[in-house]
Amino acid sequence: MNNKSNINPDRPLLVGPETPSSPFPFALKGIVVKGYGRGSKQLGIPTAAGLETGVYYGWTQIGQVGSTVYPMVMSLGWNPYFKNEKRSAEVHVIHEFPQDFYDTPIRVLVLGFIRSEQNYPSLDALITDIKTDVEVAKHSLLRKHYLQHREHALFFD
Repeated sequence: MNNKSNINPDRPLLVGPETPSSPFPFALKGIVVKGYGRGSKQLGIPTAAGLETGVYYGWTQIGQVGSTVYPMVMSLGWNPYFKNEKRSAEVHVIHEFPQDFYDTPIRVLVLGFIRSEQNYPSLDALITDIKTDVEVAKHSLLRKHYLQHREHALFFD
């Protein structure tokens, strides 16, 4: 299911309680905007007040309400490795798309916290942690009370 050589073996692949608890679920809506050109999508929304900087997991939907809901990881913060000057929420949809989807509506349901934001000594170290974050999200979302949130009203109203 995962390639152990691409992830951090010292990190657990399951995080959070069996049922999402406060402040989750946390819903965000916006339009996909061009980000920093590093291969990620950035939410065109104000900062997610009430959430600390770090990496989160949950579900997302791109495009029309009622379309497919995908697992996601979201970085909320300053991305210190890249020395960003603005706090941003960047969503990584865990799905391969054939093309970009800028200017498309996006809905994000944040269900849990993976880790705090941190700086990295190298790009390789950052990439390893991002790949680990993706595996953590996949594993953590498989639990019953997290899977049920794919049917959240955010994705259908």
